[in-house]
Amino acid sequence: MTDFAARRTIMVDTQVRPSDVTKFPIIDAMLSIAREEYVPDGKREAAYVGENIALDDNRVILEPRTLAKMLDALDIQPDELVLDLGCGLGYSAAILASLSDFVIAVEEDESRANEAQEILSAQGVDNVAVVAGPLAEGNEKNGPYDVIMVQGAVESVPSQILNQLKDGGRMACIFAEGMLGTAKIGYKIDGEMVWRHGFSAGAPVVTGFEAPREFAL
Repeated sequence: MTDFAARRTIMVDTQVRPSDVTKFPIIDAMLSIAREEYVPDGKREAAYVGENIALDDNRVILEPRTLAKMLDALDIQPDELVLDLGCGLGYSAAILASLSDFVIAVEEDESRANEAQEILSAQGVDNVAVVAGPLAEGNEKNGPYDVIMVQGAVESVPSQILNQLKDGGRMACIFAEGMLGTAKIGYKIDGEMVWRHGFSAGAPVVTGFEAPREFAL
């Protein structure tokens, strides 16, 4: 029988702590939340590897290091409302829920959204609502949000998403740059986004977050 608790400890000790993630709430969440419960069937043995775990339709569960470093930079507070775009089967939402007041998690595929909600409920996570809908549209109804995360890479961020971020709020996503990418944190100041360079990270570009294509005649 696999000792997933031991693997969680190894993940934190070898992937998270060495990446200068020191905030106790993040460390505690990653030690206590059962990542293996939030991966596709057949991939539980790979739940704690230091790489992205593939879902279908060009989507991934971000590697623990990338997720943890983004969370560390966001510095989420216990009274904040978070929008999690592309929560997969709910792992990122579960981590975010442990750090914040409430999480609205969006998944494009309705069956995946339903499965994520079922897993979260079964794991006792009661401050997440998973909503089915296009990731690039966010969830305006329950906003504005203190924090927005995109669980994948972007080439550009739709204005509809930026409009759902509170003034003074923060956003984290990976900007695709050729074969590589850079995780950045954006701060909304007087209605404008100021992006700060974070660290190297990679993930597929999320549908709806591609750069506008220019056509030449």
